[in-house]
Amino acid sequence: MNKPFSTGILVLSIFIVIPMLTRAQVTKIKGTAPGAEGKKIEVFTSSDLITGLEKTLAQSTVDSTASFTLSLNTDKTLSAFLNIDFHRGELFIEPGMSYTVSIAPLNYNEMLELNPFEESQSLEITLQGNKPDELNTLIQAFNAEYNKFVLDNFNYLYRDKDKARLDTFRVRMVRKFPDIKKTYFIDYVKYKLASIEQVANVMGKSPMVKKYFSDSPILYDNVEYMDFFREFFSKYITTISRPLKFLNYSGMLNGPNSYPALMKALEADTLLRKLQLRELVLLNSLMEMYDDPLYKQESIQNTLAMIAKDSKFTENKMIAVDLLKYLTRLRHGSAAPGFTLQDRNRRLVSLSELKGKPVLLGFWTTYCQSCLSEMELLKPLYDKYHDRMAFVSISADKEFMKMLFFLNLKKDFTWTFVHLGDEVGLLRDYNVRSFPLFVLIDSQGRIVKYPADLPDSGLESSLEKLLNP
Repeated sequence: MNKPFSTGILVLSIFIVIPMLTRAQVTKIKGTAPGAEGKKIEVFTSSDLITGLEKTLAQSTVDSTASFTLSLNTDKTLSAFLNIDFHRGELFIEPGMSYTVSIAPLNYNEMLELNPFEESQSLEITLQGNKPDELNTLIQAFNAEYNKFVLDNFNYLYRDKDKARLDTFRVRMVRKFPDIKKTYFIDYVKYKLASIEQVANVMGKSPMVKKYFSDSPILYDNVEYMDFFREFFSKYITTISRPLKFLNYSGMLNGPNSYPALMKALEADTLLRKLQLRELVLLNSLMEMYDDPLYKQESIQNTLAMIAKDSKFTENKMIAVDLLKYLTRLRHGSAAPGFTLQDRNRRLVSLSELKGKPVLLGFWTTYCQSCLSEMELLKPLYDKYHDRMAFVSISADKEFMKMLFFLNLKKDFTWTFVHLGDEVGLLRDYNVRSFPLFVLIDSQGRIVKYPADLPDSGLESSLEKLLNP
């Protein structure tokens, strides 16, 4: 994220570990988060480390004493994140472990007039009573050494290809972390150092593939393995690989048997003989190709659907499914992310209950002047079309009363207004990077247009097309 920590002059048998099969075990995280009283706290991980799609593992509420408890089941070590509002901090979790953490005080309710994407901060997480061989402690200690080494030696490695410096660092890390038996940490270090080898170009592509991929298992859950994999195989089949870069990928993708045709074509590169690796490289490449005008997106979607159905490898199937979600999210025809939020009367409103009518969804705040201007222009559209479709405006103001005060002043804004509250993940779901943002959704809950035109620049035309096809 072979022999871990090996150099050309050193083989470290002390790091050889026999892998053990594990069942899902309960992992508990408890701690304190001063300033977050009453707020939702989540622990989530990536569904896969190719797309980075987020998957919530557990959630709870920080109580009035700033304490919280989270409980989850996992059968493998994961890189996870604790999340409060848009603030997050990384935590590696292992099956069956119990963690006691303290999150540094933070003023979560500071009324900054900013998009939460811009005001987010890293949560400072401290583990209490952790042992020196605990995974988070090991990784933190190693990263401190690694970052200093790279900072001090980058020019020697990148410009001078000074492999001896890297070998010396490896030996020093072995002495600093003797007798470590945590497989995740061993692989984490191995592939983090591999990224330096690549930058320093200390060996060719073929020995690198053999050392780090062909002769090693694919470590789908190790962040450093997958970071190195994505970096190493970036643009590989279309640009880097000599036997592959001139293939007619567009033609193969457009064919009825694109998946087997592509897999067969990639055999021309002998570094991709390992079937599971070759398929993973193909998946990564399809993601890179998706926004390239040389390739039809529909053809890439069809190929991913074939892999999701026919792959022999469970992990690759899951990645193909995630890629379909990731590449098509918020695009025309994809399912609009759902929500259940309070309206001005504290009544719960869900997107699902609006099915049967098209929906114009808008994200706004009271401090956004352009939002207020656009809503003035939205009112005549609401008056004209409200009997044929639903209008929903989601306030991202931090306080419910701020939205309510505004609406009490604007008695003529009679359409549905709801408050985001603690559901800040909805802004991530809709990738709301600025306000206002409008989304047009059809009667079946599918995206018609994202982002939709603003009321002052073509929105009515879009509404007409939707309502009078």
